[in-house]
Amino acid sequence: MNVKFNPKTHILEIEYQFRDVEEPNLFRNIYPYNEVPRLVFNHRIVPMNVPEKLYITDTTFRDGQQSRSPYTVEQICRIYDYLHELDNGSGVILHTEFFVYSKQDKEVVLKCLEKGYDFPKVTAWIRAKKEDFEIVKSLGIKETGILVSCSDYHIFKKLKMTRSQAMKQYLEIVSSALEAGIIPRCHFEDITRADFYGFVLPFINELMKLSKEAKMPVKIRACDTLGLGSPIPGVALPRSVPQIIYGIVNYGEVPSEWLEWHGHNDFYKAVINSTMAWLYGASMVNTSLLGIGERTGNTPLEAMVMEYIQIRGSADGMNVAVISEIAEYFKKEIGYEIPPMTPFVGENFNATRAGIHADGLMKDEEIYNIFDTGKILGRPPKVIIDAYSGVAGIVIWINRYFKDSGIDIQVDKKDLRVQKVKEWVDSQYENGRNTSISDEELKEVVKEVFGI
Repeated sequence: MNVKFNPKTHILEIEYQFRDVEEPNLFRNIYPYNEVPRLVFNHRIVPMNVPEKLYITDTTFRDGQQSRSPYTVEQICRIYDYLHELDNGSGVILHTEFFVYSKQDKEVVLKCLEKGYDFPKVTAWIRAKKEDFEIVKSLGIKETGILVSCSDYHIFKKLKMTRSQAMKQYLEIVSSALEAGIIPRCHFEDITRADFYGFVLPFINELMKLSKEAKMPVKIRACDTLGLGSPIPGVALPRSVPQIIYGIVNYGEVPSEWLEWHGHNDFYKAVINSTMAWLYGASMVNTSLLGIGERTGNTPLEAMVMEYIQIRGSADGMNVAVISEIAEYFKKEIGYEIPPMTPFVGENFNATRAGIHADGLMKDEEIYNIFDTGKILGRPPKVIIDAYSGVAGIVIWINRYFKDSGIDIQVDKKDLRVQKVKEWVDSQYENGRNTSISDEELKEVVKEVFGI
């Protein structure tokens, strides 16, 4: 067993080595496939290491387009504008990535480059083929993602290679990018099913050697392709997000600002895993607007804006209210149906149906609202009227309707007109209704009762 001095931790540690294997290591004790994956613990706890700078990156135009009909040129350009407006000169929304193959892909890239925005930067996503770099270079793009699958599932089953063959091909491709003067961002596909010490770290070491020789960054994107990563302390590799990030920074000697996490939501952990990546040493987390992406989706960009604010205590200049504008654009212009309970962007994310909650909101909205959603997102709390909304819910609805309509009237629970509206609502459910009262229905009733 070899040991070496680690300049990061300042102690002697066991040296990991590249392992070429004849048969793929599929971690069947963790991923039996005919059963739900298992969480296996090694009880190893690594320290948090929050980078000096945190960034949000975007894949709306790449992964976000792989799960839906492609956006039009005009839609992509407008969404790119929204990302720029959300960043608001802060530099937090660092970059977004584009396909570059079709005529439309190239047109979109050129139009977005013409806007001259510093943030988010325009980057590309390409296959690991030398001819693809010529496309990127011809478009004037300075950085591109490159797919470098790293689990034996992909190396043996998809690429039909050995580990040494895959690494050799990957290093040749990265060298081609560096020769072309393009910053390579290596996308370590399926890292949560990969041999971390036997392939991932040795490969990263070779990439860092190329970086030093070329005097250019070689960035790493750790891709949780199937959403299998776990934030739980003590979970064993390859599922442990803290150990993956800590290991890449401390053993792979990758600067935090070159390290990015890309997560999926198959096990409902996209957001927390991205947050853990930040906390344990990755400066960048990759996201998609509204979480739109393959299968269950990517980490939602808007969620990580909120995580950023909670960690830093400030938006650092981001214009957070633009999140609501983006949601409206997706609904009205693109026709995308956002589930109503979706945090921050869903129609009902800060709405209540319960009468007791409505009564609390009427006394002080802070009692039942997560934060001042009216000030921060331009969306004050609201109530949805049904059989359980009570008088308090109807009062809040009426007062909000009057305010939005510019009518100088505010009512309370003792107002007899409110009681009449309540009687109408009650009659609906006494006669067998089982759906909520729409705003349009309630407007007509209020107009009639109040003589407006």
